[in-house]
Amino acid sequence: MSTLGIIGAGNIGSQVARAAIGAGYDVVIANSRGPETLADLVAELGPKARAASAAEAGEAGDAVVVTVPLHAISQVPVEPLAGKIVLDTNNYYWERDGRIPALDAGETTTSQLLQEHLPTARVVKAFNHIPAADITTDTAPAGTPGRRALAVSSDDPEAVAVATRLYDELGFDAVDVSPLSESWRVERDRPAYVVRQTAEELRANLDWANRLP
Repeated sequence: MSTLGIIGAGNIGSQVARAAIGAGYDVVIANSRGPETLADLVAELGPKARAASAAEAGEAGDAVVVTVPLHAISQVPVEPLAGKIVLDTNNYYWERDGRIPALDAGETTTSQLLQEHLPTARVVKAFNHIPAADITTDTAPAGTPGRRALAVSSDDPEAVAVATRLYDELGFDAVDVSPLSESWRVERDRPAYVVRQTAEELRANLDWANRLP
């Protein structure tokens, strides 16, 4: 994997782009307002980045990060992501997204909703429970004591492997919380959400989530 497509250029998307370029990737990034609005970001990112439409970013990426508000996932292009590994950073903020009864009832997860929208892609939950700024600042080489850990969750083993490798290259350990139906354990208001934790601590927080009402 040498090119990362990123659909969504907000805080998380921009930070993943910075981290990926630092790890040697090429980045093709898109937002909802058009490539011309990303000129300043691309200038900052340098020659390994270019702006594009969402469809172009999806087509160009060996893997693709989708980091748009939950209420906007219906606008994510489907065909360019067919067969691709799609890293989903989403969380459910009902104040922003409106109430979604299936999520309120615990009948599905945000990443399962994206998987339903992208039936031929291989969705993997990633980067959803870390503050954006920490993606480029709270990193460490593999084997470093106290290295921060992030969760990964998918119905596809290869997607888990790709996300795990990307985490490692960017400076994080990975804890597998597959399948996608279990990804609620790192979503908003759960013990593992936006707290700094090692792999051991993350596993404990995942277990704690199972014991909460």
